[in-house]
Parts: sequence; C-alpha cells; structure tokens
Amino acid sequence: MDWGMKNRLARIIKPDTGRTVMLAVDHGYFLGPITKLEDPRKTIEPLLPYADAIMLTRGVLRSSVDPNTSTPIVLRVSGGQSIIGPSLANEEIITCMKEAVRLNVAAVAFSIYIGTEYEHQTLINLSKLIDEGEEYGIPVLAVTAVGKELEKRDARFLSLACRIAAELGAKFIKTYYCENFEKVVNSCPVPLVIAGGPKLETERDVFQLTYDAIQKGAVGVDMGRNIWQSDHPIAMIQAIRHIVHKNASVKEAEDLFNSLKTK
Repeated sequence: MDWGMKNRLARIIKPDTGRTVMLAVDHGYFLGPITKLEDPRKTIEPLLPYADAIMLTRGVLRSSVDPNTSTPIVLRVSGGQSIIGPSLANEEIITCMKEAVRLNVAAVAFSIYIGTEYEHQTLINLSKLIDEGEEYGIPVLAVTAVGKELEKRDARFLSLACRIAAELGAKFIKTYYCENFEKVVNSCPVPLVIAGGPKLETERDVFQLTYDAIQKGAVGVDMGRNIWQSDHPIAMIQAIRHIVHKNASVKEAEDLFNSLKTK
C-alpha cells in the first residue's frame, strides 16, 4: 500500500487504538431532510470535534462544514435514487475521484447491493472507483447496503457481501452488526466498521450494540441517527468513544452519558 493511502487510512482509523468513531451525516442523499438533519451545519458543528471522521456528500461538505476543520472527510460518492423511488439499490457513481482530490478527502464511500437486480452494476462501479482510488492514493469504503430489506442483516449475507467488497479491493467496509458477527469479521481480510442503522429505542441499546461489535472484532462505528437524533448528541458521541477507544463497558458508557447530559 502506497504512503498516501496508508496516511489517509491512519487519519480515519487511529493508529494509537486501531479504532475509529465515524460520524455519518450523508442520509440526505436519499432520505432528504430527515429529523434533526434539516439544517446540516447546526447538527454537524457541535459534534465535529468528537468525530474521528465524518461521512457526507460534497454538497453538505461545501455548504455546512468549515474548511478549517482538521476532521478527516469520508466522501459519499454513490447515489442517484430516493426513498420514494422504485429501488434504493439503483445507485451509480455521482461524484468523481478528481472531485474527491479537490476536496482533500481521506476516503470515498460507495454502496453495494448484493442479491438485488443492481448487484452487477454496483460491484462494477465499486471496482472502477477502486481503480481510480489506487491511482490517486484514496481508499474506498464499501458499504454493504440492504435498502429496505433489513431482514438481510444476518451473518451469512453480510459475510458474502463483505468478502466480495474486500476481494474487489475495498480498503475498509461499513456493514451491520448481527448474531455471530465474528464470522463476518473472520472471513473478511480488511477492517469493518458498523452502521448504527435507524435510531434504537434507548441509549443503552446503542452502547450495547457498540460494545458487542467491538468485542467481536469491529474496528469502530460509523453512526448517525443514534447520535444526532439523541436528545443529548454530544454526550452520546462521547460515551460511544469511551467504548471504542477506551474499552469501556456498557455500564461505564451509560454512566458517562448520564454525567455529561446534564452539563
């Protein structure tokens, strides 16, 4: 792996812990202005100092993030569909690699849809993106998307999707936590970060998800709604960091959250 590629990955996955807390705010590319992301700048600014990296589109990056930030950018480069369209799987490359270079990003993110009619399309586009990433020294984060079919989030499906993405050259992968998650980790030769998915019922549920994923081999999380849809998002992201980077227990994270939310 070339120096530039290694350096960009090290900006996201911190070398001192080998882990990362990524903040996902790219939801608007297919969901539009969802709750608590209506004004992206208002959501992003207070959380940015606590994120190891932030995942978003070029439009929100340019309009809503201070260019003086030192937080690494993971640029969402796939899209072309919406929540009300016929299929969430019909994604293409929507942002070129030269644009990623112009924006000085640490990585680009592209979704693949294994088992759908758009499987071939998304895998070929991922491969093209990886070719360009190798040329420019920019790592590609593959996202094992499931669209509206959340029941696909089991170890057999996710192992298949993650392994294919790794075989095609993705440098790290965003996927879902599931029962027997260690099987997904052990069959994938590149680091895995887990998605938070839709907002969970309680903060403790989020901490348990994070703790279990880290214990089973994930290198971190890429969470959005379970952080910024919380009534106390800054306390939430700090408690998650406590688990990821400090190996805190669920109870320790919950205690930290409760102490911080009153400040």
